Amino acid sequence: MKEYRLPIIMLAVFEAVAITLWLTKDNLFYLFNFSYIGLSISLGIFLFIRKYKHARRIVQLLVGLYMLIYLGLICRENMQIEGFWYYLFTGVFEAATIHYAVAKIFGPLIFGRGWCGYACWTAMVLDFLPYKEPKEPRRNLGWIRYITFAASLIFVSALFLAKVGNIERIMFWAFVVGNIAYYGIGIALAFVFKDNRAFCKYICPITVFLKPMSYFSLIRIKCDKEKCISCGKCKRVCPMNVDVTDNSRKRENGTECILCMECVKNCPKKAL
Repeated sequence: MKEYRLPIIMLAVFEAVAITLWLTKDNLFYLFNFSYIGLSISLGIFLFIRKYKHARRIVQLLVGLYMLIYLGLICRENMQIEGFWYYLFTGVFEAATIHYAVAKIFGPLIFGRGWCGYACWTAMVLDFLPYKEPKEPRRNLGWIRYITFAASLIFVSALFLAKVGNIERIMFWAFVVGNIAYYGIGIALAFVFKDNRAFCKYICPITVFLKPMSYFSLIRIKCDKEKCISCGKCKRVCPMNVDVTDNSRKRENGTECILCMECVKNCPKKAL
């Protein structure tokens, strides 16, 4: 049972969140929502332990399609960053604000940027593109994420300052148009830079929340220096260019790790 501690812990964490929100918000939806996500993630980790090669992709599809299709398009909730600003400005701790608090602000203190590796519906599509291993060096373009972050805040702020009517409808269409733009830009960048995760590295505004919190993450990839033979394979297969052989929290691109486990699967000496 010792090897299955992680999926059990993850399930327990999400169940604790599910029950807490269900009781405090008096809404059964939260019990279903976070239980479903917790079960999906725990299933993926279990399958990974059982060495099923498509374990992470299954979680991406289970969680990503649920949030994109059901929550986003059917329930008409804007789960993008604009939705977070919208609910924050209205003073309502619902939907996107709860999602961001759990998955992207406080959650990363436990599981780092696991959201990016297992639940993001944008990355869910991008990871099916051909450049799973970056073919070119990482570019110094991370500053663009701060522009997209500021643009989302300015957009929603302008709607409130202008006292625009029917903002909820605007938020829904912002979700639809935003996703189309994200997919279009993400796919284009993947082919231009020969890197499936170029959008995540340079454009995605959510990383402004994720990166600083991930620095303190409890769940991290660590290297057994006695087993490591410095072959460099882990660095080549890492989609986010993380130096996982360095156990320091200040390691190169350390806050970029999405816990995809490609380095673990490909290490010839099982040092990770």
